[in-house]
Amino acid sequence: MPEYTSLEKIRLEKIEALRKEGIEPFPTRAERTHTSAEAIAAFEAAEKSGVEAKATLAGRIRAMRPMGKLTFAHIEDGAGKIQLFFRVNEIGQERVDFVSNRLDLGDFLQASGSLMRTRTGEITLLVQDYKLLAKAVSPLPAAKDETLEDGTVVRHAALEDPEIRGRQRYADLAVNPQVRETFRRRTATIKALREFLDNHGFLEVETPILQPIYGGAAARPFVTHHNEMDMDMYLRISFELYLKRLLVGNLEKVYEIGRDFRNEGVSYKHNPEFTQLEFYWAYADYLKVMELTEQMVSYVCQKVNGSMKIMYQGQELDFTPPWKRMSMQEGILETSGIDISQYPTAESLFKAIVAKGKMPNPKSTRGKLIDFLLSEFLEPTLIQPTFLYDYPRDISPLAKSKPGDPLTVERFEGYVGGFELCNAFTELNDPLDQEQRFLEMGRDYADDEEEKHPMDEDYLRAMRYGMPPCGGFGMGVDRLVMFLTDQHNIREVLLFPPKRQED
Repeated sequence: MPEYTSLEKIRLEKIEALRKEGIEPFPTRAERTHTSAEAIAAFEAAEKSGVEAKATLAGRIRAMRPMGKLTFAHIEDGAGKIQLFFRVNEIGQERVDFVSNRLDLGDFLQASGSLMRTRTGEITLLVQDYKLLAKAVSPLPAAKDETLEDGTVVRHAALEDPEIRGRQRYADLAVNPQVRETFRRRTATIKALREFLDNHGFLEVETPILQPIYGGAAARPFVTHHNEMDMDMYLRISFELYLKRLLVGNLEKVYEIGRDFRNEGVSYKHNPEFTQLEFYWAYADYLKVMELTEQMVSYVCQKVNGSMKIMYQGQELDFTPPWKRMSMQEGILETSGIDISQYPTAESLFKAIVAKGKMPNPKSTRGKLIDFLLSEFLEPTLIQPTFLYDYPRDISPLAKSKPGDPLTVERFEGYVGGFELCNAFTELNDPLDQEQRFLEMGRDYADDEEEKHPMDEDYLRAMRYGMPPCGGFGMGVDRLVMFLTDQHNIREVLLFPPKRQED
């Protein structure tokens, strides 16, 4: 049994008293004719024509101001807030007192009456009847006082502690309308992504979350066990290898939006469970994908925020195409002073990095060292939307090599705000080359390496049937939502971010 606080015990006593009086604090039925926003619009229309507007509203009590023979309250629903006016003339002193003494902040209330405008101009429901819909046992986590112009102090529910907000998202949503707006924009973002891809002839598909072999990225997987098959399986780290199998089957433009799972660290831009968009496009290369990417992201910005320019953490970001383009070699040279083309081995590149005062892992491959240079020197400078292209082959095992340069692949990443937003390739479609890449990955990485890319024999078998030349793309949807809602931490755009279990 939970240990109730003194305030919760008072509310439990109120529930018991209500039931003894024959009042059900959690009735089965509710009625509502208007949301708060619809009621306000209906009153404004009726006001112009000189007719009376009536409504039945329902919502959570967010503020109350008892004043003897009358009480003002605000209720909030999914569309906003509206004021209620309880007056002795309409409902009698006993029912006014019931509101003041028996109802609490957080309770859900249904109220019917006529809409009016108060002397201060606020559109208000003059209540002629009301009904308790649900009694809140626990007070909302915190409270703050607001002093009105007439000196009256009104108590409002509030919640600011980030730990409680993440752990009790239901309370966070209940008291912080700006948080609700963040998640409405998240939904609008996903809707706009689908709309764009559907309009460009892509087919939305679903691929397995439980996979016998994980692949499509370099990450440590979550492991589970299938009891019926008596075999370990993995939560997917990427959709890639399954979506490309569909290209073999003549589905030429496919995409998926869904959850990926990577058993790795948490940071302001990483979460082990995240929403990913991937698409694969037959007969396209990374240059075509680059153009489509900037069109898609700018389209989403326009649909969700009404502009291709947004404010993010005090800085204006402009997503209007075309975005800046820069080769990885050029960018690393500009920011670190190291020309990676002059250091063809891991050993020589390691020495060059150490000479610059940095200390990467001495066991890193050359590709990993280049990735280190990217994150240490170049990435923090990429604030405006930028495509960084042409990557080392040994950190891109699924991408096609550039003609005449077998150590470099046709890959780009999109950077915004100092971190990666998306990743794309001209996809490797030679099954013999792909098999050799898998073998090289197995040799180059230590036995305990968490980011090995395992051999996938079934994927190679699919490739041997013939895979068209194609371009592929992946983007973390959560990161895009961070930009569109001006949130610095990925947890602010996840409804239920992971938390350690409470004692």
